[in-house]
Amino acid sequence: MEFWIFDHSTSTRRTLEVNGEPITLGRSDRCAIVLAGPFVAPMHARIIRRGNQLFLEALCHAGTRVAGKEVWPGQAVPVDFGDEIQIGPYSVAAVRAAAGEAAGPDEAEHQRRLMRFEQEVHAQLLERMNLRVTGQPNLQDARFVAQMLEQLGQILDRRLDELDGAAVQHTLRMHLHRLVIAEVVRQAQGRVSTDYRADDERATDAAMEQQVAQLVSAMVDAMPLILEPASVQEDLASAEEAFEGLWRQHAGAVDSSLRRYIVRQTVFKDIRDTLLGLGPLQDLLEMPTVTEIMVVGRDRIYVEKNGVVQPTTRSFFSDEVLLAIIERILAPVGRRVDTSTPLVDARLPDGSRVNVVINPLSLVGPCLTIRKFGWIPFTLDDLIARGSVSEPCARFLQGCVIGRKNLIVSGGTSSGKTTLLNVLSAHARPTERIITIEESAELQLPQPHVVRLEGRPANVEGRGAYAIRELVRNALRMRPDRIIVGEVRGPEALDMLQAMNTGHDGSLSTLHANSPQDAMRRLETLVLMAVDMPVRAIREQIASALDVVVQVARFSNGRRRVTHIAEVTGIEPDTGQVHLENIFVLRDPEQPRLRHTGYIPSFAEQLIEREHIGVEVFL
Repeated sequence: MEFWIFDHSTSTRRTLEVNGEPITLGRSDRCAIVLAGPFVAPMHARIIRRGNQLFLEALCHAGTRVAGKEVWPGQAVPVDFGDEIQIGPYSVAAVRAAAGEAAGPDEAEHQRRLMRFEQEVHAQLLERMNLRVTGQPNLQDARFVAQMLEQLGQILDRRLDELDGAAVQHTLRMHLHRLVIAEVVRQAQGRVSTDYRADDERATDAAMEQQVAQLVSAMVDAMPLILEPASVQEDLASAEEAFEGLWRQHAGAVDSSLRRYIVRQTVFKDIRDTLLGLGPLQDLLEMPTVTEIMVVGRDRIYVEKNGVVQPTTRSFFSDEVLLAIIERILAPVGRRVDTSTPLVDARLPDGSRVNVVINPLSLVGPCLTIRKFGWIPFTLDDLIARGSVSEPCARFLQGCVIGRKNLIVSGGTSSGKTTLLNVLSAHARPTERIITIEESAELQLPQPHVVRLEGRPANVEGRGAYAIRELVRNALRMRPDRIIVGEVRGPEALDMLQAMNTGHDGSLSTLHANSPQDAMRRLETLVLMAVDMPVRAIREQIASALDVVVQVARFSNGRRRVTHIAEVTGIEPDTGQVHLENIFVLRDPEQPRLRHTGYIPSFAEQLIEREHIGVEVFL
């Protein structure tokens, strides 16, 4: 079996052929794979085979990760070809099986070959179109764009045979995976078919497209799918799990002409995306399993899948191409980034949030972060099924929203605050007038009478900015039944508390804090940013305005869970602090069920009498 070993401390890579099983990894010379570096135990881990599946078993406490997930001592986890095994400063991956074993491709190496080929074609096209200096085509000139795409097609027709068989096989697999995932989403949504064909009509062959569609349909039909809008995440997980086996089953049926056609279309699309779209980010934005995209310089692109950040094999052709795509993202929203304005926030047309940092603030090249906008809002049932909240707690929170209690969702970065806020907001009555106020619009509410307000940064002249505080003040003049503030992070905290204290019950918001007690202290600080008033008065405002604090957290395994639900009961006479009483607490992170502490909130009787909740939520 062949292994790829990368030493991050020296940025060097080597390959190693290993025979026999089990395969041990560690610092000792007795190990099959010797990793003579710091933070590596003498016998660190071993790879064993059970049937046709490889497993990695951790043998020490020094730390081992597989595909971004921690492996504890004595625990054995499945490991596939290409999965990254992290041990100390080393990354190890099985990249090729020995003769007689089920072979798995070295995806990273094949992707690099494909990228080199695409980069050469891209450079040749820029030379031919006289775009060597800027690399920026005039997208407004339709004739120029059509000519450029025609030239691209001609270059590909002459050079496509330069790709070796392994890179062709990799490209074919990658394209079919993309189409299969898109087809699963399409069927679950009931949408019209997703089309990945190139814009080069001359190269589009109806017969070939029909063969591709039949191949994709055959693979999707063989998958155990539910195909309902609410089950998309489960269907995608099933599709990912079943794809490799189905790919091996159908790969041999793809003849050479269809193989060449698919590879040409894929390469054409990749280069077209670089010229006219968002380059290697285009597909990642279209993948429903990707929730966040993080670019660190031209050659490092990371994604978050299922709460876990993992590297990809994608990269940009150059820093200039990356900067051109960043400008392409910012231009429609009237923003720009340069050395005088090296940090910019923006939003894509679909609602995805964008953050850009370039030199001189970034020392590793242009950095781009995109938090994708979810097109299917979660429901409480989804959160229960994922173990984010227990069913009694979900019913309690639902009753609090229906009963018009003022709630704050507190948590750290990427802990699921906005997701939970959206889920809870959906339970407001459809007869209510709801005003949402956000810095970047993300909430998706089903109620018919929703007014969505979004803050606006200053334009390039430094004018035209509208802060969240101004929108909160204006919302009070719009006759709201509820005010929902996406996130409180400044002096608008004072206006929100005043709104909660002046008849706008049922208001909701989120706040960055690591515990319910920290949330109260942070609120005090934010109010002090707006007005200089006694801390005692601020705490009294908080105690009279808020009813419930919901704390959420993101754990190391990527799971996001509600950890505390507490009532704001008043001011402690001894300390003068805002007093909280925990109603539900997550005592064991491995168990999704929050435990009732025995405390019954002061408003519970009111909610039970109005049938917003039942007494069983406290049992």
